[in-house]
Amino acid sequence: MTGSNKYVVFPLGKRRFAVAATQVTELASSGSPQTFPHTTPSLLGVLVRRSAVVAVCDVAPALNVVTRGENKFYLIAECTLGGKREPVAMPVTGECVLAEANVAPREERFGVGVLESQGEQITVLDLDALVGYCTARPPQQGTEISR
Repeated sequence: MTGSNKYVVFPLGKRRFAVAATQVTELASSGSPQTFPHTTPSLLGVLVRRSAVVAVCDVAPALNVVTRGENKFYLIAECTLGGKREPVAMPVTGECVLAEANVAPREERFGVGVLESQGEQITVLDLDALVGYCTARPPQQGTEISR
């Protein structure tokens, strides 16, 4: 993912991240998601947007970011889960901006590259991998995890 592309840059805690603008469908005001019993810690619930049920996924713990409940908006984007395009909402902690930047490749957990904006290195996220990790069911107690 190198070259000049458009990205949506968003704050999460004290850091900023970016996703490809082509994946983002909207920015929605923060409200309380509908909750239900489940065993996936990062799944906060669901929102209904434009007659569609959208999972709300807290990606902050996977990115080692502390947000202290300061979510202001939901960034709604499409990602591929189980071979299907699905909308997902991620709580973000402030205004999102559209940036056009050259992205340098850099491998890191859930990152595909880095863009520089005002002297800051911003990780461009692999949203499919990140949301897939966050929505995976935790292993049942007493089962082995294969590596």
